[in-house]
Amino acid sequence: MREYLLTLCVTVAVTYLLTGPVRKFAIAAGAMPEIRARDVHREPTPRLGGIAMFGGLCAGLLFADHLANLNDVFELSNEPRALLSGAALIWLIGVLDDKFEIDALIKLGGQMIAAGVMVVQGLTILWIPVPGVGTVSLTAWQGNLLTVALVVLTINAVNFVDGLDGLAAGMVCITSGAFFMYAYRLWYGYGIESAAPATLFAAILMGMCLGFLPHNMHPARIFMGDSGSMLIGLVLAAGAISITGQVDPDRLGIFVGGERAATHAMLPVFIPLLLPLTITALPVADLLLAIVRRTWRGQSPFAADRGHLHHRLLEIGHSHSRAVLIMYFWSALIAFGTVAYSVHSASMWIVLVIVALSAVGLVLLLLPRFTPRAPRWAESFVPPRYRRRRPARAAITPSPGTPSASYEDEPRVPVGVGVSGANGATAIGGRSRFRERDNAGSAR
Repeated sequence: MREYLLTLCVTVAVTYLLTGPVRKFAIAAGAMPEIRARDVHREPTPRLGGIAMFGGLCAGLLFADHLANLNDVFELSNEPRALLSGAALIWLIGVLDDKFEIDALIKLGGQMIAAGVMVVQGLTILWIPVPGVGTVSLTAWQGNLLTVALVVLTINAVNFVDGLDGLAAGMVCITSGAFFMYAYRLWYGYGIESAAPATLFAAILMGMCLGFLPHNMHPARIFMGDSGSMLIGLVLAAGAISITGQVDPDRLGIFVGGERAATHAMLPVFIPLLLPLTITALPVADLLLAIVRRTWRGQSPFAADRGHLHHRLLEIGHSHSRAVLIMYFWSALIAFGTVAYSVHSASMWIVLVIVALSAVGLVLLLLPRFTPRAPRWAESFVPPRYRRRRPARAAITPSPGTPSASYEDEPRVPVGVGVSGANGATAIGGRSRFRERDNAGSAR
């Protein structure tokens, strides 16, 4: 565990320190697109944050290669080199897209090529453990096709969810943390060496996201862009493929009593091939809904819009920060709930806790419609939106000897005429502050 933590810290430090210079480079290179209709930020923000994240990935792999225990991952497996090759290719495509806005079909082709590069170097699915049946071996073309499809799906799922400041990096960090716990349990709990690469990938992925988040939280100073979102999506997919398609259930069957029992014990990791990707269930659901929505409207599935889950949270009244935190909550509930269920699948307490937390999540979703108000004595401890509203203007008592100003003393300006003050400012919309009143004193 200590060497994984060291690798995590190195990745965090390198990514964090590189992000500042990368931001200056992105501004100098003109990688600051204009505000689009679907964007939620209000001023141009530089992209290319994926450059810093790729630097963190390279630093993490290089540092791990020089550690005594983690060095075996590089000597006994070709998966780290396969990951680095595919990541470099998808990162280069993302950098070009951040700068030049390349076509969506070209990006899709690049994603398939990057996945194919990893498959050629050995990072592929060899078998699928099916609950109740056992291990089903795949032919070469079946495993390769399934691997490419899984990589492309995960990349686009993460890319689609990257719509708010800190959203994609935080969600991937949460899911990779849960994935690290499960992979580490297989590696050191059951002694399955095939889980070591996936454990390393998850630790490095957490470091990439944690190092980038301080620069990307609302209001973001830099965006990761496609160079970052596609990169972390590929790393996440590589870990899922490594532990799902490379770990032999027969090895696990020695500890849990038979192949079928082993298959059921690993079910939460095999679910990613069936749903797919439990660990990114929220981004995948958003991706599928976007495809259905756009196709139903007669649009291209790659046409951008404002119908994603995070956009809907903003529309119903959530603030930017609260929408991000709600997405974090659901990601953590799904990811860590899956891991907890895989460890204690026979315990009803796990199910009850998940159900209770789901109810809490539903309350948080409906919070804008039922905004609570804090009591008077607690208003100083809560955000302003939870405080009771006070009168807009307090009555001013005139001092003795000073004639009180009445409403009739205010200057009247016809509606539609702009009023310029001493500073040259014009009244908004050309309307006066006061409306004409009739003899009874009622507004017209």
